[in-house]
Amino acid sequence: QVQLVESGGGVVQPGGSLVLSCAASGFALAQYPIGWFRQAPGKGREGIAYISTVQDRTLYGQSVKGRFTISRDNAKNTAYLRMNSLEPEDTAVYYCARGTSQSLSPLTYLFWGQGTQVTVSP
Repeated sequence: QVQLVESGGGVVQPGGSLVLSCAASGFALAQYPIGWFRQAPGKGREGIAYISTVQDRTLYGQSVKGRFTISRDNAKNTAYLRMNSLEPEDTAVYYCARGTSQSLSPLTYLFWGQGTQVTVSP
């Protein structure tokens, strides 16, 4: 079955860094756009990063642009999100998902992981 499993979340101090992983199974990750999303308490799901299937073109949400980097390793069937200069406002559950188009809209993503918690706190 199609599965996406996020890992790498945890607690980090402001200014710190984390790398999240998204391991895919049941399909070839290289054949689909991949997105990273997050949902903070009391807020909707926010698209923060996208990577295409061709030439690894990327899109970033304005709130994370310049701090976060999305990438993929097709040989490992895994996508990544490197998060630098983390701030308390970045605290959220982070999800990866398999998409259908060049978009940061959650409506265009059909399969989702279970999420991993990232907490930025002193």
